[in-house]
Amino acid sequence: MLVVGGTSDMGRAIAHRHAAAGGALILTARDTARMEPDAQDIRLRYRTEVTVVGFDLLALETHAGLLDGLPALPDIVVCVAGLLGDHTVSRGDPIAAKLVMETNYVAPALLLGLVANRFEARGRGVIVGISSVAGERGRASNYVYGSAKAGFTAFLSGLRARLSRTSVRVVTIKPGFVATRMTAGLKLPPVLTAQPEEVGAAVAAAIRRHKDVVYVRSIWQPIMTIIRHMPETMFKRIKY
Repeated sequence: MLVVGGTSDMGRAIAHRHAAAGGALILTARDTARMEPDAQDIRLRYRTEVTVVGFDLLALETHAGLLDGLPALPDIVVCVAGLLGDHTVSRGDPIAAKLVMETNYVAPALLLGLVANRFEARGRGVIVGISSVAGERGRASNYVYGSAKAGFTAFLSGLRARLSRTSVRVVTIKPGFVATRMTAGLKLPPVLTAQPEEVGAAVAAAIRRHKDVVYVRSIWQPIMTIIRHMPETMFKRIKY
């Protein structure tokens, strides 16, 4: 399994879950020194092979080089990249908004597009994209982030449709709120807030059960169904 974004809380949880089942790992990070202690912990704890690779997802010109430089094409590629950003900044600063959009949509989609082509040529593989329920409808409080996740969700959906007659599978994971460093300081409702380990378990289960789209906490599915079908006149009045 190649985990893009291995230093994130969710990335670590996904990696640990895969390693606990005996799987080998390739973890990418911009700062490999920061990643190495956790990689060594995984090696010792699970007795599995872990390779750390320096990679900046936003450096689009390096995407093909990352894949070319791997000892072998992985069986599974998971992209956990994400940047919530500060919406009060993003809505007034095009540079900040661009960073949120590129981190959550443009760069992950372009990388996974390359992975999909190689998996298709090989004849098998699993792609997992960590998206968000925020992409299901634009909220007043985070529409920059939400729009990027909406784009990523649509990309994964289209990729899945394109590859549906092959042995390449595409999985979309929608965690909802997750207690991570990215959300630290936010007041999150406990019943809707997953732990990173739940995301790791959801990814493993989705791969094993051949799922297409997975909400980490099932309560999000009926909630988002209601939100998606809410009339626009009513939705505009909701402050959330």
